Amino acid sequence: MSQIQHAVPDAPIRYTQICTRSSSCSSPQTSSSAAAAGTEPPSCTGHRGRTPRRKWQVFPGRNRFYCDGRVMMARQTGVFYLTLVLILLTSGLFFAFDCPYLASNLSPAIPAVGAVLFVFVMGMLFRASFSDPGVLPRATPDEAADLERQIDSTGCSKPPPRTREVLINGQTVKLKYCFTCKIFRPPRASHCSLCDNCVERFDHHCPWVGNCVGRRNYRFFYLFILSLSFLTIFIFAFVITHVVLRSNRTGFLTTLKDSPVVVCFFSVWSIVGLSGFHTYLISSNQTTNEDIKGTWSKKEGKDNYNPYSYGNVLTNCCAALCGPLPPSLIDRRGLIQADTPQTAHQSNGTGGGSYAPTQLHSHMVGGYHPGWLQHGGGTSCQFCCFHAAKISFVPLTFYIY
Repeated sequence: MSQIQHAVPDAPIRYTQICTRSSSCSSPQTSSSAAAAGTEPPSCTGHRGRTPRRKWQVFPGRNRFYCDGRVMMARQTGVFYLTLVLILLTSGLFFAFDCPYLASNLSPAIPAVGAVLFVFVMGMLFRASFSDPGVLPRATPDEAADLERQIDSTGCSKPPPRTREVLINGQTVKLKYCFTCKIFRPPRASHCSLCDNCVERFDHHCPWVGNCVGRRNYRFFYLFILSLSFLTIFIFAFVITHVVLRSNRTGFLTTLKDSPVVVCFFSVWSIVGLSGFHTYLISSNQTTNEDIKGTWSKKEGKDNYNPYSYGNVLTNCCAALCGPLPPSLIDRRGLIQADTPQTAHQSNGTGGGSYAPTQLHSHMVGGYHPGWLQHGGGTSCQFCCFHAAKISFVPLTFYIY
């Protein structure tokens, strides 16, 4: 008769971890021996968690990201590479064929100055092209639904206008509702149809730099075209000097074919003209978008005067070029948390998915923020990002420029 073993009630119960995913995991015998030895059994590699995704990987706009989200550009970058080729080709011909002659016959400082200008131009180009121009986060589904409820609760028979009116330096400014981002856009912001993003202080979408030009990269864009103007004039002047000095020995046509004088001649006028136009915009504290649409009157005393101008050219230039750079609001390299609310899906069906905005502490108020909407003309005030129907204000330092 077989012996029957009775279980001891007070004995501790041990459980064996069994992995059924692959043979690389520990076997039950290995786990039992590890448990008998008082050590922790090896973990199953098949149950390891996935690598958390970053927010740029599910960004809803039409953008391209490189270097793990550190570089942000528009999806259409073909013209940007053309810009690189033109700058590199013109500068390369100048340094290869003109600089040796000019350095030996005139001054060795000529190639040194040209190299400094070239490095500065390339640095400003990459800074303007690879930066976040000031993209505004989209509303979460809860914020978008709350906004729709507030709009529908007006009780009007007709659909209410999706605009808000605010007062800035005594000038009434309308805030338009974006049906794609589900937010009321802040003043001077606009939705770029190419990148499919609302951009703060939107100037224009520049295909030459492969990115939108907004609040966070406008100064780099302006410094790029300004330094490129100096570089083009510098190369053009010394190429002409080289052609004149050398044509007496080798002939005019022989010298001309090895110099970038033709490229400089056609590009110098457009680049200098563009630099002059943006110098005028900075001095009057306007954007390209506002100037093309004729938003503000150029004459003082009119009803639609520019409320962002300080009335002084030097102050306007310092506010645009020397003010502190605002932080990025989209946190494109942040990790996606499981409990993070996702943004509302866009209405036009484009984009790569849903996106979780930066977790900022906001305070809900019943009206508009007085420190931002009734700015008294100082250098800074409270900037409020209009998210959701309650208009959840995110206080940030906002420099009017």
